[in-house]
Amino acid sequence: MPIYVYRCDCGERFERLVGIDAPTPGCPACGGTPQKIPAGPSLLGQAGTGLSKEQMPQTWRGTYNGDREYVTGLRRQWDQRQRLEAKHPELAGDQRPIIAHEGRFHGAPLRAGDPVPGPSQGHGHGHGHGHGHGHGHGHGHSPPPAKPTDSGSS
Repeated sequence: MPIYVYRCDCGERFERLVGIDAPTPGCPACGGTPQKIPAGPSLLGQAGTGLSKEQMPQTWRGTYNGDREYVTGLRRQWDQRQRLEAKHPELAGDQRPIIAHEGRFHGAPLRAGDPVPGPSQGHGHGHGHGHGHGHGHGHGHSPPPAKPTDSGSS
């Protein structure tokens, strides 16, 4: 069965492994009827870089529910990609571990060695509580009140 590429009016683009005479699948995002679009050009015997880590399926559905032949093909592609990256490290991209990927780092994950950005806007202040910085937080670690001073009456 060939893999077809579809694009829906809602903007969703997806691939499906379907029979030649099978009906067009519904859009996974909106349920609409997508249009089949031409797949990328075949390399016709030329060497290709294969799928990068980011392009590999990330879900069970992405492997067509663990289709044995599809997964075996992915393993072969991944092994070829690993050998190619060993010879040409520039293809591997940034391999530093991601240390933050949620909240304000959702769109641009923070990787090991990246400078930590300044304080965020809004309620938080972007750093831990290991030091005083001149304002209270209302959760128990404000400085004690000042002692009254003797005004000189004796």
